[in-house]
Amino acid sequence: MQKLIIATHNMGKFKEFSELFKDKYEVHSLPYNGFDEDIEETGSTYFENALLKAKTVFDATGETCLADDSGLSVTALNGAPGLYSARFGGENLSQAGKNALIFEGLKDKKDRSAKFICCLVLYGKQGVIAVGNGEVEGEILFEERGKGGFGYDSIFFSKELNKSFGEATAEEKSLVSHRARAIRDLLTKL
Repeated sequence: MQKLIIATHNMGKFKEFSELFKDKYEVHSLPYNGFDEDIEETGSTYFENALLKAKTVFDATGETCLADDSGLSVTALNGAPGLYSARFGGENLSQAGKNALIFEGLKDKKDRSAKFICCLVLYGKQGVIAVGNGEVEGEILFEERGKGGFGYDSIFFSKELNKSFGEATAEEKSLVSHRARAIRDLLTKL
């Protein structure tokens, strides 16, 4: 079975990807072959950031690599945190602090619509093998709900599931999440 390196240090993302790709690849996390550096996301789009990560890890390991860039886009916050979802409010701000910033930004807003966006890049010896994109729409809750998932999951209400991603099981989330949709899109291109 061919190796696939998932270019992330986020174990929540790694777990999601490894479950979805385990039947097609021998999935490995970072660090792999000693690669353990943080890759600065300097792109101006989700695609540019995913490509940068995938190519950097491929160049260092020589193995096919899957990288994503994803984020939460809140309509009333002009799309923020968007590309900066992981660094929203500063590098050292906890996830609870990031969630609190979003709640604060929405305190006087009626529109709580939001979406998660994901772009995946599969990169190998031929260069870009495939790109997948996915989105899931929902809204921001007034308080955190659920302990599952990671990141902004506990404040994002999925209308399709009728619960927050933090309340959803991994199986439920994998039916509708932005990553699952991006993976399905990517797989149709392989």
